[in-house]
Amino acid sequence: MSQHPAVAVLGLGAMGHAFAANLLKNGFSTSGWNRTKSRGDDLKAAGLTLANSPQQAVEQAGVVITMLADAATTESVLEQASSALKNGAIVVQMGTIGVEATEKLIGFFAERRPDVVFIDAPVSGTKTPAENAQIVVLASGDRQRAAAVEPVFAAISKATKWLGAAGSASKMKLVVNAWLISMVQGLSESMQMAKEFGFTSDDLWSVLEGGPLAVPYASAKLEMMKEGRYDPQMQLTWALKDARLALSAAKDSELPGLRLIADVWQEAVNAGYGENDLSVVYHYLSEKTL
Repeated sequence: MSQHPAVAVLGLGAMGHAFAANLLKNGFSTSGWNRTKSRGDDLKAAGLTLANSPQQAVEQAGVVITMLADAATTESVLEQASSALKNGAIVVQMGTIGVEATEKLIGFFAERRPDVVFIDAPVSGTKTPAENAQIVVLASGDRQRAAAVEPVFAAISKATKWLGAAGSASKMKLVVNAWLISMVQGLSESMQMAKEFGFTSDDLWSVLEGGPLAVPYASAKLEMMKEGRYDPQMQLTWALKDARLALSAAKDSELPGLRLIADVWQEAVNAGYGENDLSVVYHYLSEKTL
């Protein structure tokens, strides 16, 4: 008999689907809910219980994971599910919803369901790392009361970084994503220069490889630029959302570069590239120079 807690995953998009699949592989009793129910059909054979509502999904779960599109959706779904949560359940909010929405949810559970442990735990990593359980969980909240979540994190990630009181992880996630967004923009601009000067993406990587600037993530994005293939690991639309969340939260920081990037990426989204991987910004910028 499994000693793992039963887990509910609310949101079976690219990331939530990967979480549910890895939990099932590791022997967790797992239920799932998604607004478009068919998103979980392929996991039913592996043991996923597909629920008709958030309330139904969480009623037997000791740990509830949310990985939903945005703050408004996350708030709405958790409000619906709150009355059906088991006494002492652990709610783990893993989407990138920003500081303000996270603080609102912390207050909501403190007032409505103080028996529930709310863990703020966005992740560093995208679709393929999530599928391979290679993401890093940035967790914050009462770790002692949330001990049952540790094997859940172990099943879906390669590491967990605990960062203090609930809300701290969402702040760190915005810091990490600001760095990632700046890196992709810088790589796109550098690759444009390289092309103009007669170099290929392979030439650029051959210079970077083995040195301190050889970030594996950059290698993967250069490969996408080389092939002109932008299957979304992280959609440009969601990356832009994260940039806006960072700009909104960091009220006392000077972030002129991030502001400019957000404006450029908004143009790219408006031009129809939003559902592509964020590295498509290279293609967008290249088209502008023609």
